Amino acid sequence: MNQPSSIDTMAQEKLIALQKADLHRRLYPTERRSGMAAKRDGAALLSFSDNDYLGLSTHPSIIRAATKAVEAYGASAGASRLVSGNHPLYDAFETRLAAFKSCEAALVFGSGYLANIGTIPVFAGPQDVIFIDELAHACLFAGAQLSRARVQCFAHNDMAHLGHLLARHRHAHRHALILTDGVFSMDGDQAPLKNIHNLAKTHDAWLMVDDAHGLGVLGNGHGTAFSQGVQPDLMMGTLSKALGSYGGYVAGSHAVVDLLRNRARSLVYTTGLPPSALAAAHASLEIISMDPERCARPLSLARRFCQTLGLPAPQSAVVPLIIGSPQKAMDAQEKLQQAGFLVVAIRPPTVPENTARLRFSFSATHQEKDVDRLCQSIKNLGLAP
Repeated sequence: MNQPSSIDTMAQEKLIALQKADLHRRLYPTERRSGMAAKRDGAALLSFSDNDYLGLSTHPSIIRAATKAVEAYGASAGASRLVSGNHPLYDAFETRLAAFKSCEAALVFGSGYLANIGTIPVFAGPQDVIFIDELAHACLFAGAQLSRARVQCFAHNDMAHLGHLLARHRHAHRHALILTDGVFSMDGDQAPLKNIHNLAKTHDAWLMVDDAHGLGVLGNGHGTAFSQGVQPDLMMGTLSKALGSYGGYVAGSHAVVDLLRNRARSLVYTTGLPPSALAAAHASLEIISMDPERCARPLSLARRFCQTLGLPAPQSAVVPLIIGSPQKAMDAQEKLQQAGFLVVAIRPPTVPENTARLRFSFSATHQEKDVDRLCQSIKNLGLAP
């Protein structure tokens, strides 16, 4: 019998440690999605874990747009955008997206993660400094690491701490970049972008905002920066949440976007998105532009949920219910699944230690009665605060 290799031994040791800490994860097959209805492990569930905030991923007109794009252009881009994968749907969508974001230009990447890890090293390097919110998304931290710039973390949404770090460290570096989420994906709160923007201007720093969870939901769909009256230097977001498709983007000036086309490695060395993804995103953007009531509905339902359970008023379509330990959070997930709801437990390292939680997200396709039934189940199960 063959002895296990050293890499297998190492992997098994790490897996055992994860299991002991209740941090082991597995992939659950979701057999079917239709709106917020899902089927998992044979059980019919109502999902409050999707980021499909407007329910557009299964919207008939979005599906038709994607299907027509496949018929016209094929299933794949076939190559990097700078080789031969820059099919005509890119230009049409990027032009429309830039106008929607009130920017000169926009550039689509293969995913939000690729957008961040490609963009940050273009604008920050070893001679520069990055200031990043401690709860910013993992891909912002990954981009900061890849840049090889000096990285300074500021306490979550703490403007006094950010101001102190800028005053102490900015002058010793060539360029400075401030990174933050617009809406924080695990807590649902917004960054105080106006205050951050003012600090950036005072200290000659650039501001980059990851608004993956604000686009389509806040500011009549235009996003967190629009809702707060701020125009960051770099506005990043995704096509995979409210737009119901797949991909990421960065919007900014003509010069900024042109430099990214030439130097963002995650764009240059990655195959372009399938035509279907661009067509679906473009069709979704048109719906968002014409239907502000649809955009407002997720936050309205989140408010109904929080008011019923006595939780603080939400700032977005995301609401956390802090449980504490990973095992208790997993137990709560299982109880809600037995009650007919898909609400996924979020555990460290995605969130800080001792803050494992249920993360609820609300969609325009949820009904008030769905939210009320969820609230009643939470109360019945003893999960309410």
